Amino acid sequence: MNYKDYYNILGVAKTASQDEIKKAYRKLAVKYHPDKNPGDKEAEEKFKEIGEANEVLSDPEKRKLYDQLGANWKQYKDAGYDPSAGGGRARYSQGDPGGQYYYEFEGDPSDFFGGGGSGFSDFFESFFGRGAGRSRGFSGSRGGSGFGADMPGSDLAGEVNISLKEAYVGTERIVDLGREKIKLKIKPGAYTGLKLRAKGKGEKGRGGKAGDLFITIHVSPHPVYERKGNDLYMEAHVDLFTALLGGKQEVQTLSGRVNITIPEGMQSGKQIRLKGKGMPVYGKSSHGDLYIKLHVKLPEKLTGEQKELIKKLKDSFQRTYA
Repeated sequence: MNYKDYYNILGVAKTASQDEIKKAYRKLAVKYHPDKNPGDKEAEEKFKEIGEANEVLSDPEKRKLYDQLGANWKQYKDAGYDPSAGGGRARYSQGDPGGQYYYEFEGDPSDFFGGGGSGFSDFFESFFGRGAGRSRGFSGSRGGSGFGADMPGSDLAGEVNISLKEAYVGTERIVDLGREKIKLKIKPGAYTGLKLRAKGKGEKGRGGKAGDLFITIHVSPHPVYERKGNDLYMEAHVDLFTALLGGKQEVQTLSGRVNITIPEGMQSGKQIRLKGKGMPVYGKSSHGDLYIKLHVKLPEKLTGEQKELIKKLKDSFQRTYA
């Protein structure tokens, strides 16, 4: 499998704090975001790598496993591998009405994951265990020694990471299960924690039906939009004169650019709501809203003439409201 050094991708040390990781991610995400690099495939791949690295390192539990097990951490975790147990033993079990069956593997855990990998990223799409493919032992409690008894197949579980834009418009992934590749379709409005089920795509049973495949969706943070449920929140700057006199301001939404109306005398920090410009509601035709917090941007430098005009404006206001 191709090893990805998530610390190197974010440009932080292995001892970096969660705050340092967060700052590094945001800085790089803004730099390589597709909106700022239209048509740049290299920047697009870099943006995905940054999101993947942040997904792991920003989660203390995932980061700990990654530090212990490296590139294969997600596979070992799903198979029940305990790095503190020693001896390279992994175990997973399946319960059923007649009792419980389990497989045990001994030796290097990479043996029973097939070594070379499928070409997908280790964290997102190359994490499916191979079940009993290299089992060293088997026992069953449903009569006799368990050999020859029918046994339902095991369920498989994994995770897929998508961007907020992909969650907005919907997307798909090709998942390699080893014996076959399946196309995973993700509807608009997908959210972190959403579980998708592919019936019969789990491990084949011994004389029984195959288990199911369960995929948990993770939506990467976006450098511009913050998601709260189906609503989106962003910030935008307005120049001083538009804030004073009112006017139109163009902003970028996930569905394209739109003009918003700035009221006369707008104060910095005011929030404007764009109805229906938030995230799609998963499985429905409705959308959440987009909330834009506006900040007035003051001129950084003024000419002598401009300063005089502002002083006159100031005197005029003082006389008016004295």
